[in-house]
Amino acid sequence: MTAPVSLRRVTQVYGNQTALHGIDLEIAAGEYIVLLGPSGCGKTTLLNIIGGFAAPTAGDVLIGARSMAGVAPKDRPTTTVFQDYALFPHMSLADNVAFGLRMRGVAAAARRAKAMEMLEMVGLAAMADRRPHALSGGQRQRVALARALAVEPDVLLLDEPLGALDLKLRRQMQDELKAIQRRIGTTFVHVTHDQEEAMAIADRIVVMNAGRIAQAAPAREVYLHPASLFVAEFMGEVNKIPLTNGHSPLGPLHPGQFSQKTGTLCIRPEAIGTSGPLTLGPARITDLAFFGTHIRAHMAPLAAPDLTLIVHLPQGAQATPGDEITLFARDAVLVADRP
Repeated sequence: MTAPVSLRRVTQVYGNQTALHGIDLEIAAGEYIVLLGPSGCGKTTLLNIIGGFAAPTAGDVLIGARSMAGVAPKDRPTTTVFQDYALFPHMSLADNVAFGLRMRGVAAAARRAKAMEMLEMVGLAAMADRRPHALSGGQRQRVALARALAVEPDVLLLDEPLGALDLKLRRQMQDELKAIQRRIGTTFVHVTHDQEEAMAIADRIVVMNAGRIAQAAPAREVYLHPASLFVAEFMGEVNKIPLTNGHSPLGPLHPGQFSQKTGTLCIRPEAIGTSGPLTLGPARITDLAFFGTHIRAHMAPLAAPDLTLIVHLPQGAQATPGDEITLFARDAVLVADRP
């Protein structure tokens, strides 16, 4: 089962604080959406409103064209996977997965069969009779996912589901989550503050800031074409070069597509190198570090020594502090807001 989700002017106010400011968002059936943003941006509040754990001060949530106003969480076509898994320690994995079906009055044989099907999907069928304490964190997360999907929700809500896992397990689960979502076609709405996680799994990233949507787009567009300086900075390292009527601290930028422009020119570190359509000019390496896939260098432009550029040099670059390199750039984006 799957369904679209429509958020219409969703507003949430707590006392004199507004947590959400009239959120409008359309989520297609079968889409994997990630709500991304810093702590306090409103992403978890929005997820709780979709799931029915909080009622909006104003606005409406529609799932499959049906308004959820006044519909309790248990009666919504949604289930939620939490960061702490919330597995029953005294139950076997199969019984944990079948718990929601049991609450819905499904017969024992049918719910056992469904539980085994879900455990098979997450690769844990052979452990069906074990208890949660015998599993790793990644395995417990898989059980929580299987339990949520066993009741065949139209929309699966995931609240920081990978936050408790170490880096290697988190990356493995990112791949598995996306593969499972593609296989079953259920609409997924996933909350995280991890930019890499969002880019790894999302069909579309919804970047939130201070209770508003800053940008909603596929990962490539959000990263390469940020809609604001906040999005540019939040989505990873970025070099910021101020422009006023086309003038920058580096002097004239060639070619002149940014002439007469005012704003902040944003360039990712990997988009600066020894070739490219935009000339930044000579710069001196002040320090560098080897990061495996690249060399991360801090560089001071000769025309503006107080401006530091972060540049990802090739892995095999023979570079040392003090070296001077003429820098070029690609994929430069001018945004209107300033720091």
